[in-house]
Amino acid sequence: MIRVVVVDDQEMVRAGFAALLDAQDGIEVVGHASNGAIALEVCASANPDVVLMDVRMPVLDGVAATERLLATPTHARVLVLTTFDVDDYVYAALRAGASGFLLKDATPEELVSAVRVVAAGEALLAPTVTRRLIEHFARAPAAVGPPPSLRALTPREREVLVLIARGLSNREIAEHLVVAEQTVKTHVGRVLAKLGLRDRAQAVMAAYESGLVTPGVLRAHHERA
Repeated sequence: MIRVVVVDDQEMVRAGFAALLDAQDGIEVVGHASNGAIALEVCASANPDVVLMDVRMPVLDGVAATERLLATPTHARVLVLTTFDVDDYVYAALRAGASGFLLKDATPEELVSAVRVVAAGEALLAPTVTRRLIEHFARAPAAVGPPPSLRALTPREREVLVLIARGLSNREIAEHLVVAEQTVKTHVGRVLAKLGLRDRAQAVMAAYESGLVTPGVLRAHHERA
């Protein structure tokens, strides 16, 4: 059972999301909050697997709440849901540790799927959000050589990190490398451990920021997808 906390400052939005998710097999809404400060209290007692987090809220916004929540000993993963896809929100939410970023105009099916994907430890970025992120790094100064932490990776682990940044799932990476999916899971775990990363979303950020992956390569991939 995937335990979910819904955080949004609009009561009707909270109620709608909660009703939708509670109606799904294998998902249970265990709490809700109207701002980030309340969300931290609810999550401390409800122990959710996924927090559906709005960005713009009074008292404490979703980015700050995400950062504070993930600084605690929690296994929760944050799925940021917002009407805004501007660069600042995308970058700040992912830097804060969010595992997914979905726009509020997503369909109910996309929302339910996103919760399941994030709960499973995968990264989830809406296509428009991915494009914004790519554009952000395309404008940023190029990195000068890989950081020391990246040098700890083996050639195969670097290859896996590049494929994660391209948005491939473990199954797709296994097919690309012609190896077993369990082997890929092992490589992914080692990449995250060596780089001190929480999940695949942070791995995507690391690949961008280090210069290991160039925005042009990723843009070409997403245009083909």
